[in-house]
Amino acid sequence: MSILENIQGHQDLLCLNHQERLILCREIREFLVRNVSQTGGHLASNLGVVELTVALETVFDTAVDRLVFDVGHQSYVHKLLTGRQADFKRLRRFGGMAGFPKPEESDTDAFVAGHASSAVSVALGMARARTLMGENYCVAAVLGDGAATGGLAFEGLSDTAVSGEPMVIILNDNEMSIDKNVGGLAKHLAHLRTDQRYLDIKQWYKRALLKIPGGAALYRFSHNLKSWLKRSLIPSTIFDEMGLTYLGPVDGHDLPALIALLQYAKNAEKPVVVHVLTQKGRGYAPAEQDPAKFHGVGTFDPVTGEVPEKTGETYSQRFGDVLCRLAEEDRRVCAITAAMPGGTGLLPFKERFPNRLFDVGIAEGHAVTMAGGLAKQGMIPVAAIYSTFLQRSYDMILQDVAMLGLHVVLAVDRAGLVGEDGATHQGTFDVGFLRQAPGLTLLAPGSLLELEQMLTWAVKEQSGPVAIRYPRGGEGSYRDSAWGRGRVCRHRIGGDAAILTYGCRMLDNALAAADRLAGEGIQLTVLRLLELSPLPSEEVLALLPDGPLIIAEEACAGSGIKEALAWELERLGFGGTVLGLDLGHRFIPHGDLQSLYGMCGLDGDALAAAVRKAVGRED
Repeated sequence: MSILENIQGHQDLLCLNHQERLILCREIREFLVRNVSQTGGHLASNLGVVELTVALETVFDTAVDRLVFDVGHQSYVHKLLTGRQADFKRLRRFGGMAGFPKPEESDTDAFVAGHASSAVSVALGMARARTLMGENYCVAAVLGDGAATGGLAFEGLSDTAVSGEPMVIILNDNEMSIDKNVGGLAKHLAHLRTDQRYLDIKQWYKRALLKIPGGAALYRFSHNLKSWLKRSLIPSTIFDEMGLTYLGPVDGHDLPALIALLQYAKNAEKPVVVHVLTQKGRGYAPAEQDPAKFHGVGTFDPVTGEVPEKTGETYSQRFGDVLCRLAEEDRRVCAITAAMPGGTGLLPFKERFPNRLFDVGIAEGHAVTMAGGLAKQGMIPVAAIYSTFLQRSYDMILQDVAMLGLHVVLAVDRAGLVGEDGATHQGTFDVGFLRQAPGLTLLAPGSLLELEQMLTWAVKEQSGPVAIRYPRGGEGSYRDSAWGRGRVCRHRIGGDAAILTYGCRMLDNALAAADRLAGEGIQLTVLRLLELSPLPSEEVLALLPDGPLIIAEEACAGSGIKEALAWELERLGFGGTVLGLDLGHRFIPHGDLQSLYGMCGLDGDALAAAVRKAVGRED
C-alpha cells in the first residue's frame, strides 16, 4: 500500500519521517498526472506546489487552522492530503469534486478561491475574527506571485502590516500566473531571486557552518542572522518597506527547509511573508517544458504528455486574428489583457505588435481605466477579459469609460456557462451589469463571422463604448450570417408561439426545441438578438406571432434582459403572454455544459416543455 493511501490529514503527516515524506511527494505527482490525464484540470500549478503543500499540511492543521488559497487552482494537493483521494475520479465533473476550494466539500477548505488577489484580505479578516473572539488557531495565506500583481493583494498586505495580527503569507513564486508574469513586482522578485552577492554570501555562510560541530543545526535555525545578512546586501524588500517581516527566498522543493521556515513563521507572533521559489510543472517533463499548456489542460496521454488536437476554430482565436488585421490597418488600435494573452487569443497580436499589447497582470480594474486613458488621447483600445473577471471592473466601466462616452471596445470572452471551472468562473452576470452602463452598446454574435463583423464595426465605425460577449470554445450549428447592423435574426417562423434568445449555444437549444415541437404540430418562431443594449424592442415586436413569447437566456435571474424587454413590449402594445426562462437566482456549479443546461431547465427538452405549457398542449 502506498503512503498516500494512508494520508487523511494533519496527524498522518506528523507520523512520517523525512524519507517517507519524499516518497509521498513522488506518489502525489504520479497520482496527479494519472488522474488529471483522465479528467482534465489544472496540472502544472499543482505539480509545482507538492512539497510546499506537504509542508503546509504538516505545520498547520487545516481542520482547525485556516489555510486560504489564492488562486484555488493550486489546491489539488491540499485536497489529496485531506481525505479526498477517491473523489478525484470525478474531478470537475457534474456532481463531482470541484476544481477549486469549496467549504461545502470539507471543513479544511477555509474559503472559496476562484478569483485572484483576495487571499491576504480574507486571511486578515479571519485573523482579526480570531483575536476578537478570543480563539486559538493559526491563519496562513498562499499568495501566488501572479495573484500579487492585483491591487487587492497590495491593499491586503498594507493593512496586514499595520494590523500586527499573527499570520503567515506564503508568496509562491514560480514566475508565472498562467502566462509569464509581468510588472514591477515580478522584476522585484526576480531581483530577490538572483542577487549574486546575496547568493554568494549565503553559500559561503552555509559551507562555513557545516565545517564546525553542530553547524548543520545552527544553519537550519539561524533565520534571523540570514535575514540580517540579506538586508545588509539587498537594502530592503517591498515587504520590509510595508512593515512586514520577510523571510526567504527558500527553495520550494526542499521539504526540511520549508517545514523549518514555516514553523518559525508560525511561531513568530506577527505577520510574516515567506518567499518560496517553486517550479510550475515540477516532476513531469512535458509540464516543465510547457507549463502554460498544462496550466488548465483537457485529457492527455500521461506517458507522452501528448494533448489531443482541438478541432475547429474558437471565438478567442477568431477575435485575435481579426484584431491583428484591424491593427495592421490602423496604428491606433491596441490590445489590453489582464495576464491572459494566451486564453484570450492575443498571442499572435503580441508577436506582431509587441508595442501595442499591454499585459497589465491580474488587474482588470486598472485595465479598463487605462483603456479609458488611451481612448481619451486618441487610441482605440480593445480590452479582452473573461466575463467572470470583468466583474471586477464594474465601477471603472461606468466611471472611466461610459460616463465620458469613450471609444473603448470590451471583448468579453467566456460569456455564459463555461462548464467544469464552476461557480467562480461562469460568465452569467455580464449582461446585467454591462446593460446598466448608459451609452454602451452590447452585442452578442451567434457565429464566428458575426464576431468578426461586430469587432470590425466596433473598431472602425463606432465612436463610443462597445462590449461584445462570446462563449468559450467554438460556434454552434448556426454558421450562416450577414450581420450588417441587424439587431434581430429570425431563424424559424411559426404562429403558435415564439422563443427569443441570444448567443450560439442557446440558439442551438431553441432550434432543438422547435424541431421537437414541429413533430407535434406546434409551430415555433425562433428569434435571436444580436444587440442587447439598447434593446431592439420595436424590431422584435414586428417579428412576433400573436401567441406567447418565451425569453430564454443563459444568465442568472436579474442579470438578463427579460424584465426590461417584457416591459418595453407591453409599452409598445404587445398583447401576448411573456414568460422568462433563465439560470435562476443562484451560482451555477461545475459540470459539462449539457448537464448544466438540463439542470437549469434551458436545454432543448426543457424549452419544448415550456412552450407546450404556454400553448396549453401539455401531455
